[in-house]
Amino acid sequence: MNGPADLYHRVIVEPGKQPLFLLLVAFVVTFLFIRLAVRMIRAEVSWWPGNVSAGDTHIHHMVFGVILLFLAGVGAATPAGSESPGRDVLAALFGIGGALVFDEFALILHLRDVYWAEQGRTSVDAVILGTAVTGMLVLGALPLGSDGLHGSESHTLWNYVGSLLINVVLVVITFLKGKLRLGILGIVFPLFALVGAVRLGRPGSPWARWRYRPGSRRELRAADRARRHDARWIHWKNAFSDAVAGRPDPGGDD
Repeated sequence: MNGPADLYHRVIVEPGKQPLFLLLVAFVVTFLFIRLAVRMIRAEVSWWPGNVSAGDTHIHHMVFGVILLFLAGVGAATPAGSESPGRDVLAALFGIGGALVFDEFALILHLRDVYWAEQGRTSVDAVILGTAVTGMLVLGALPLGSDGLHGSESHTLWNYVGSLLINVVLVVITFLKGKLRLGILGIVFPLFALVGAVRLGRPGSPWARWRYRPGSRRELRAADRARRHDARWIHWKNAFSDAVAGRPDPGGDD
């Protein structure tokens, strides 16, 4: 084998990462396709199939995603799920189901249909985080520093347990500080958790409510930092989200 095929075999197939790689590809492709579909429906393109309904009930694609996730999970617990090609097929099926669910993450979070509202951007954030975490796993990173198990002999069990506990604490602090993205990435790459844990918590986060007295210098610094961060990044983040997933309805809440 030569070229890309040889590279794929060495990097993906030989280390046993093909199921995870297929899951990632299925996840990304399904998300992009479903966003294309809903944008075509929103634009009322006549030749594009409309929403799926049962009588007067609109069936969200999240429902199909939950079913696929269940089927993939059950299949993985069967003997066929531990061998190729069944393992590869089930991984791809899981990726498809995951994308359908994550694409309506905001609906699950808010318990109402906010797909085309400003709150609907949360779904795009969830998909990006899911893609980033899965991508890092494909590249070889392991959750919570567990790659220490495969290190040199100088890495004793207690060293591993100690580093694991430290990383867990950092991830928890990062979540408490309202830094969801850094916390999720920190599960796989500890440096993100360290950055999130040492920086000021976002206003309104549990950490800020517990540790920052109203009107204190720390609370004012946290609010000012959050304003500057949002002013610097929110435009680019929203522009990317709009390009991939479509622009929310102006002023829409439902």
